[in-house]
Amino acid sequence: MPLRVTGALDGVKAVAETPVESNGRVFRLGDIATVNHGYVDPPTFKVRQEGKPALGIGVVTAKGANILELGKEVQQATAEFLKAVPQGIDIQQIADQPKVVEHAVGEFVHSFVEALAIVLFVSFVALGWRTGIVVALSVPLVLGIVFIVMNAMSLDLHRITLGALIIALGLLVDDAIIAVEMMVVKMEQGWDRMKAASFAWESTAFPMLTGTLVTAAGFLPIGFANSAVGEYAGGIFWIVAIALVASWFVAVIFTPYIGVKLLPNIKVHQNHDPHAIYETRMYRGLRSVVQWCVDHRIKVVAATVGVFVAAIVGFGHVQQQFFPLSERPELFLQLRLPEGTAFKVTEKAVKKAEGLLKGDDDIQTYTAYVGQGSPRFWLGLNPQLPNEAFAEIVILAKNVEARERVKAKIEQAAADGALNEARVRVDRFNFGPPVGFPVQFRVIGPDANKVRDIAYQVREVMRQNKNVKDVQLDWNEQSPYLKLAVDQDRARALGLTPQDVSQALAMLISGAPVTTIRDGIEKVGVVARAVPSERLDLGRVGDLTITSRNGVAVPLQQIAKIEYAHEEPILWRRNRDMAITVRSDVVDGVQAPDVTNQIAPRLKDIQAHLEPAYRIEPGGAFEESAKGNASIFILFPVMVMVMLTLLMIQLQSFSRLTLVFLTAPLGIVGASLGLNVANQPFGFVALLGLIALAGMIMRNTVILVDQIESDVASGLTRREAIVEATVRRARPVVLTALAAILAMIPLSRSAFWGPMAITIMGGLFVATFLTLLYLPGLYALWFRKTLEESGPEQINTAPQHAGDAQHAFPLAEAAE
Repeated sequence: MPLRVTGALDGVKAVAETPVESNGRVFRLGDIATVNHGYVDPPTFKVRQEGKPALGIGVVTAKGANILELGKEVQQATAEFLKAVPQGIDIQQIADQPKVVEHAVGEFVHSFVEALAIVLFVSFVALGWRTGIVVALSVPLVLGIVFIVMNAMSLDLHRITLGALIIALGLLVDDAIIAVEMMVVKMEQGWDRMKAASFAWESTAFPMLTGTLVTAAGFLPIGFANSAVGEYAGGIFWIVAIALVASWFVAVIFTPYIGVKLLPNIKVHQNHDPHAIYETRMYRGLRSVVQWCVDHRIKVVAATVGVFVAAIVGFGHVQQQFFPLSERPELFLQLRLPEGTAFKVTEKAVKKAEGLLKGDDDIQTYTAYVGQGSPRFWLGLNPQLPNEAFAEIVILAKNVEARERVKAKIEQAAADGALNEARVRVDRFNFGPPVGFPVQFRVIGPDANKVRDIAYQVREVMRQNKNVKDVQLDWNEQSPYLKLAVDQDRARALGLTPQDVSQALAMLISGAPVTTIRDGIEKVGVVARAVPSERLDLGRVGDLTITSRNGVAVPLQQIAKIEYAHEEPILWRRNRDMAITVRSDVVDGVQAPDVTNQIAPRLKDIQAHLEPAYRIEPGGAFEESAKGNASIFILFPVMVMVMLTLLMIQLQSFSRLTLVFLTAPLGIVGASLGLNVANQPFGFVALLGLIALAGMIMRNTVILVDQIESDVASGLTRREAIVEATVRRARPVVLTALAAILAMIPLSRSAFWGPMAITIMGGLFVATFLTLLYLPGLYALWFRKTLEESGPEQINTAPQHAGDAQHAFPLAEAAE
């Protein structure tokens, strides 16, 4: 049976009643000391909500949980809790991620519906009402498959996956359009619908599969990128790949079946002539243009190369970017006081800053964090380390326009000296991984003073650039401190050691824990220290007494000399070397990587005179962008090998493989034009669009090359095959490109996806025309010696009926 002894200290009164003995006399602790219950003094961290003391509570979603459901449950729990709290205590929600997600999902669903409507409109206008319905029915089938696979792979709906769905929407109808267009063409040539459906499978299924997989491979690098941006945006590859593969299955299995059931009876053209549908004025004009490109192939290829070179030059005028500014309404007002500043001084500056915000109609609420930054309530937030000289106020504006007005007012007030005791920075959220200051240069070396001198030179160079503002060092100011030079002889004579002196002073000034008591389920430390009048007055430090080992009270100034000095409050190291980061913000409308590229050449004179142990490295958005790009480029060989393998399986010719690959860079022409015209920056997301463009372009090229070779095999000369195949494949190529381009319109309004949408829209628009004009010229130039040679046999492509000539396509024969 356990034995329990009562009498444990319980509360302030019990501590005050504790007996203490001195010189044979017993006293109550409360008779010689003030015992009270309070918080840590001085504090190291405080939260203030709209100028009032507050406690911050963070709720994190469990892995795999629905954040929208979490938001509802938190609201219910808060309402229940408020019923039991005393009056005067209120709960205010300052970060509502479920609401942000719900709003973002709503916007993307709206954009998705817009894109879907655009794609269906293109199908209805270009193919007809009932034919458009066949294409339209493929969309819910593909999306159903995509959502099932996403659920199985635990892929959630968020900004990246929803944007990827919109990107995929413009691509997933391509296969359906190609398949149903082929059916319609054959039905116009007199084929019955069953044989037309079979022909669509025979002639397009495997070229479409190759093109689909090549397009998906264009997004492969981001899916496997081992970096922060890969973690952030990797879902693009998986969503697009799933959607494209699903769209192929739907196009070759369900779309022909639906076409058989829903396509109207189509009028057969003149005497069942299979070429009659390509003899309209538009097709004759296209045929003449393509024929001219074949005849003047050298001029066409040379002109295309010239346009490509001009596009590369044009890219030099496009602003460089890492990730764009977020559309969230939060602002971060950061106050940095000199290192070593007391907490109460920092808190006083925060109260002064709160006065600037109070009563502003553009502000919904604001929360101040004194001593460190705010909790990380969003992936892109860069947490700040604890520092008594630092404070951050998170301002929630009513909307983005109000955010910009508040930012301008704060910056103007700071410029007018409203917060001259602190270095003021007003920051917004940025999409993508956290970067901190957008422009940074690190000075690294073994000696702190030498590193500081170099950093000063770098700072002066940066200040000369008109695009930067508030250039500063991440550590520089020294903080004051008191140094006690202990007289060792006197201390030893009194039986004291430096350790005794240090411990005694720590108890008198900072306080020393003597015991712990329980307050409910919490453990509360009991700290003993001198009264404020003694420990807070620097002038009386020398009068503090230390008890020697024989019980004699010795004034501190008898055994030590008090000196005032300065020291480094913090030292940053990088790979064991001292490192100072010279950093700055950029003016609005200018991209940080561009500014870094402007400053870097001006630092070469400084770098040329550095000792071997010292160096200057770029950081900030430039460095993070380089890391992200490197994680993408390292996977380029894998992407190229996958594409080459797929194309070789389909084309089975090195010559044709080379031709297809030579069309891949054509997207750069339109991308450069689009970004310059729209004045959009080229960032990481736009880079993904440019890479993916190569796959989209090669997809159309594969189908066209396959058609040319099929026509050559059917008995046409290579010259005739190039022209006729281009004319016949023009409509599906233009329709699929048009669907993909127009589906990007809703995304072009997004701050995050806009540059990618512009890149794909411009690239596909120009590349589609180049595919129909440049590829025939290039093909003719490549096979210039065999242009007049024909294939081994003539296959009848006229309508097939019972008893007619032998069928060219097994499935068509089986269908009959």
